[in-house]
Amino acid sequence: MTLPHGTGHLAGSRPFPAAAHVELGKPQLRANLHKATHTIRNKRARVVEELPDWEQLRLAGSAIKANVMARLPELLVEFEAAATAAGAVVHWARDAAEACEVVTRLVRETGTDEVVKVKSMATQEIELNQALERAGISATETDLAELIVQLADDEPSHILVPAIHYNRSQIRDIFTERMGDAPAGLTDEPRVLAEAARLHLRRKFLSSKVAISGANFAIAETGTLVVLESEGNGRMCLTLPETLISVVGVEKLLPSFSDLEVFLQLLPRSSTGERMNPYTSTWTGVTAGDGPQNVHIVLVDNGRSATLADEVGRQALHCIRCSACLNVCPVYERVGGHAYQSVYPGPIGAILSPQMTGIEANKTLPFASTLCGACYDVCPVRINIPEVLVHLRQAAVDSRRDKPSAERTAMKAMAWVMGDRRRYARALRAARRGTVPLERVLRRRTVRHLPWPMSAWTASRDAPLPAPESFRDWWRRTR
Repeated sequence: MTLPHGTGHLAGSRPFPAAAHVELGKPQLRANLHKATHTIRNKRARVVEELPDWEQLRLAGSAIKANVMARLPELLVEFEAAATAAGAVVHWARDAAEACEVVTRLVRETGTDEVVKVKSMATQEIELNQALERAGISATETDLAELIVQLADDEPSHILVPAIHYNRSQIRDIFTERMGDAPAGLTDEPRVLAEAARLHLRRKFLSSKVAISGANFAIAETGTLVVLESEGNGRMCLTLPETLISVVGVEKLLPSFSDLEVFLQLLPRSSTGERMNPYTSTWTGVTAGDGPQNVHIVLVDNGRSATLADEVGRQALHCIRCSACLNVCPVYERVGGHAYQSVYPGPIGAILSPQMTGIEANKTLPFASTLCGACYDVCPVRINIPEVLVHLRQAAVDSRRDKPSAERTAMKAMAWVMGDRRRYARALRAARRGTVPLERVLRRRTVRHLPWPMSAWTASRDAPLPAPESFRDWWRRTR
């Protein structure tokens, strides 16, 4: 599989069906996912019902994000000017490789070989940890779930809860085997596990000179970055180190500070099922004697401009990374995030990753959906994910039109048969004559296994046998 240069962790080496088949063979994974996703989505439903104007908030959030996409170039310039005036240094990165090069250089200039990190989808997307490791720099994830995944030498499988595929006993085993300074006799009680992680991270917080973060929002009019989190680790990373480097996707902009009012209501309820998040951190450039004195902001494109150019698909850039769509998706619940082979799993990943990499690198992801529409119903900014999935499915088919295809040949033959009433009637009569003996043998009206190439159909569904009598024949006989 050939990927655009430097796109990072947005595609894998296997098509989705093959990867999903592997994950479906893990019953413990499915049990963990079912429990976690149902717990989160039930909490979300309860707190959303409390707001009589929830739908108006969704409409407002959608309108703000649509406005951002329409004005993105000018808002980026406005943000750079405001952030620079406040003392930050703004860098631009066209792709993942360029973003990693910028961050690595900035860390090296400080003379340190270790950094602490706030949970960030953007840094996972560009595979920053791997780039830093190649440069001899150790990066420690400080979000509890991200720490679990890092210690396990694994990859996140959920946008909000990266370690959702682990249960408590599995986490205890990871800490015992990998943490190094885990206390003796560690149990799987959540409070005990959290305390072990807190003690492990405390030394990192107090000694690290450089922190790396992402941002949930970037305010164009003030140059402010905003991070929402639940554990306090973000606050530690954003205030204690001497140097702060924030990696931000260009779509994270909001025009004005007042726009936060809408999203600070939408995001916590949609992501964690909370009325408000425990920690909201905002910072604008450098303040003398308070917080990091070297603030860098790396604005990353990495396929977002290509996505913006698609009038239907660009709504994927509205995403505020709440993960509500993952928690209601029947496909994600059964296969988990690793099957998508991208840092963005679930329904939003099925529309975002193919656009950022180009459809050829992720052509099976748009088909990783039942099109049930549950993702659209819960999306806080009303991204019509089913619409984009169908749009991208068409793009995937169009990309293969110049290649020989058994399916295309069969469809052309069927079109020729069905294009003439007499040909169609003769074909139906012939099919009925051939299937009457088969029905007597099977004693049912469906076939469960057909030979190639129709085996692609019966791999996931039964094929119905032709009706014993056509409507035209029935009409002629009875009328």
